[in-house]
Amino acid sequence: MTQKELHNQRLLREAERSVLQMHTRRHFIKESAMGLGGLALAALFGCGKNNASSQIAFDPAHPLAPKLPPFPGKAKSVIYLHMAGAPSQLELFDYKPELMKMDGQLCPQSLLEGKRFAFIRGVPKMLGPQAKFAQHGESGAWVSENMPHLASIVDEVSFLKAVSTDQFNHAPAQLLVHTGSPRLGRPSIGSWVTYGLGTENENLPGFVVLTSGGRNPDAGKSVWGSGFLPSVYQGVQCRSEGAPVLFLNDPDGMSRDLRKASIDAINQVNAEEYKAYKDPEILSRISQYEMAYKMQISVPEVMNINDEPQYIHDMYGTKPGHACFANNVLLARKLVEKGVRFVQLFDWGWDSHGTDASLAIDVGFINKCRQVDKCITALILDLKQRGLLEETLVVWGGEFGRTPMMENREGKQNPFKGRDHHTEAFTIWMAGAGIKKGGSYGETDEIGYSAISGKVDTFDIQATILNQLGFDHEQFTYDFQGRPFRLTDTKGKVINEILA
Repeated sequence: MTQKELHNQRLLREAERSVLQMHTRRHFIKESAMGLGGLALAALFGCGKNNASSQIAFDPAHPLAPKLPPFPGKAKSVIYLHMAGAPSQLELFDYKPELMKMDGQLCPQSLLEGKRFAFIRGVPKMLGPQAKFAQHGESGAWVSENMPHLASIVDEVSFLKAVSTDQFNHAPAQLLVHTGSPRLGRPSIGSWVTYGLGTENENLPGFVVLTSGGRNPDAGKSVWGSGFLPSVYQGVQCRSEGAPVLFLNDPDGMSRDLRKASIDAINQVNAEEYKAYKDPEILSRISQYEMAYKMQISVPEVMNINDEPQYIHDMYGTKPGHACFANNVLLARKLVEKGVRFVQLFDWGWDSHGTDASLAIDVGFINKCRQVDKCITALILDLKQRGLLEETLVVWGGEFGRTPMMENREGKQNPFKGRDHHTEAFTIWMAGAGIKKGGSYGETDEIGYSAISGKVDTFDIQATILNQLGFDHEQFTYDFQGRPFRLTDTKGKVINEILA
């Protein structure tokens, strides 16, 4: 062996010794500071034996392997339709004729004192409903003229009329809805579900995200992030126009066999690294490389809506080759049909402030309703005719509601009609997978300002979703930083009133 080789070998041994020493110190500090502290906290809070059974049997070598929930659930998959920006319940599902009588009057001080608003300054005017309402179906649900197609299937859904939140800015409110916290760092509900159930199709991600409206939600990609869960459980964002996933196709000159050989070589290095450091994220990385290789074949097929029959395109109002919400809704049906657990759709553009025509409650808002009404209705009917609605939970809603008074910035009325952010009352509806048909729970006061019965919050929504999938939200936890975390934090109850 040459002097140079001996020198390099000595340097390598010294580097290995240094890494082992760092790992040993890190391990000692972690185990002493967090491990013993965690045991102490577990004893104080009564954690441990009762929570042990709630931990998911996590196999880091096969993190997306299908798993059974703790108890039989009604739902096998979820399609969550989030209208980013918060649609106005007062122009859709919460009929308030008394508010129309107050249209144009100055807002009573009792509605303003001690309250926080995003853009209301001074004393605003009241704004009556900017749509006509009628009752529909055997349930007699009130639905506005802005959703004529959805009105035809109200007996398939259950409305929650008194949902509340404590966040009045978009990003924190969206994070609260989807991660259980208004701050960054928590796993999204789709990540929790995929962690708990895995995926029924090893060639597709368990959690897929589709966006429309020209922008991501205000909270960014954190609303489908995995937080402190292994990164393999984060949502995979796909596109309804062009290549479904960026860089999915092999470059020129790269054959399928060569791609497989390169991935095998990369994962061999990853396997050696795992042996040295025992970091489960390395196994997640291996799994993600293998999933990406499988997705090159499976994703282009399932994300292609061109092969759908014409009557389906007419039913949904899809536009193949264009990026639009209707295309994403059809893709959501195709994805759950192929075994994807959680499909999250975000449609941006529902922030109806009235600062310009596109954000006006009587102009832009109506256009947004037209873009979603037909395809959402088609989704429910299509799932039902395929026998999928019984095992697919569909959720529709925003991050908060809208005020019964007009928005006014700096005490001046906006040039167009608009409503400010409102935390005390908004509407969310659910359908399928054990949800009561034609149900309604909760009621707001005569002007839609506050809940007067059946009040629920975002944690209750999350608890109900998990319940339909077969999880007790209080027992479904993940240990992190010395204590068990859960999606619903320390709150939440299942909304049994809307369960069949």
